[in-house]
Amino acid sequence: MRQIHRWMFVGLLVAAAVVGHVMYHDQATAQKAEESSPPAWVDDIEKVFIRSEDCKQCHDRHYEEWKGAREQTPDLKTFGRVDAALLHGTSLESPVFKTVLGVWMQTAPTADEQQRCLSCHVPSTTVFPQYAEKITGQILAGKPQVEGIGCASCHLIKSVESAGAPPPTFKIEPGKTMQGPYADPEENLVHPAAQSSLFRGANYCASCHFDKVKDVTQKELPGEILQGTICQDCHMEPSTGSSTSKRGAMTRSIGRHWFRGVVIPGTLLKNRNLQAEWMPRIDIETAKSGNGLEGTALVKIGSLPHSFPDGDPVLKQFFLAITVKDGNGKVLATETKHFGLPFEKILRGPIPDPFIKGGNTRKVPFSFSMPAGSTPALVEAVLSYTLIPAPEPALKDKYLATLGNDRERESARTILDEYTQPRMLTYRAKNI
Repeated sequence: MRQIHRWMFVGLLVAAAVVGHVMYHDQATAQKAEESSPPAWVDDIEKVFIRSEDCKQCHDRHYEEWKGAREQTPDLKTFGRVDAALLHGTSLESPVFKTVLGVWMQTAPTADEQQRCLSCHVPSTTVFPQYAEKITGQILAGKPQVEGIGCASCHLIKSVESAGAPPPTFKIEPGKTMQGPYADPEENLVHPAAQSSLFRGANYCASCHFDKVKDVTQKELPGEILQGTICQDCHMEPSTGSSTSKRGAMTRSIGRHWFRGVVIPGTLLKNRNLQAEWMPRIDIETAKSGNGLEGTALVKIGSLPHSFPDGDPVLKQFFLAITVKDGNGKVLATETKHFGLPFEKILRGPIPDPFIKGGNTRKVPFSFSMPAGSTPALVEAVLSYTLIPAPEPALKDKYLATLGNDRERESARTILDEYTQPRMLTYRAKNI
């Protein structure tokens, strides 16, 4: 009898252990599912802005270009930076964007300023502004659950404002109908499609990419090679094929969806006129005045479809270094003039004008006192730029302190060091 009781006791222990294990497993599985499932507000957004992965089923070519999986732009591979190749499909995943946003957030932007920042990187915030702060938190945590610039973000745009409103000027029409450039979109069982003239207009891209010059309001600007050119002609490389993967789909002119930037080696190399239009140039005027030297650096840019520096006058910084030397090459005087907003002033007012308006000249005066007994013989001017502002040391340290570990901090330091390093654009020297 004692033996039977012993076995019954052991059986109860085993049963209790099995039940406990099952309960723990079920609880852990439920907790994991709860953690991985998106919150309800993400579902609200995705009911309007369908995820691009769903679009991939019918538009695999454009999806892979947008995401960078197909023939990724050589700009990134060759230069290692995103000077001109930040894919729209990485608008939230980019560690550069996360770092820049993280630093800027340490300047205590208001909720409206946050929404203004995200409205181009996450167009869904123009429809759901109440979720801007939640999206910001996910980006800074490195775990965004919503899409940034996805298929629906662009193909739900129905109109743009044209009364000089600050970016963004696009207007999204929530619904099932996807807008596009074709007058005869292919019928499908997934969503209706409609033609919009915006998809062949510069004002469509300029709704986020700020100032443009050569449009219907300024046809008189010179520049014959660019007459009638719009953003899509260069930045959505023309190709021939089908916009869908459906068997027997119509073949027609299509635009690639990787949205290359200005560093397009093939286009620049084969078109010297385009090089002349895009690259800035410097002339120098000088006049001696007693023991001093005065002058003006004239920074010029051709008549592009948009102003210089391309689509971002907010973050980019420009540096014009003026140096005076004597006949032996000895430096007599030097000064670097800085143009650009610091982090503390970004989106705290109107969008600044570009460094140079396309087809115009920016005049930068300079004045130096020469050392006694010296004779200036040469003036040099170097124009360089950085992609982002260099944060003040205290602001940088404040952001780094918010990161979770040393690896994240080291990655952020590398990005800030790399993207605040000046890159030379052009150089000019003039004998006096």
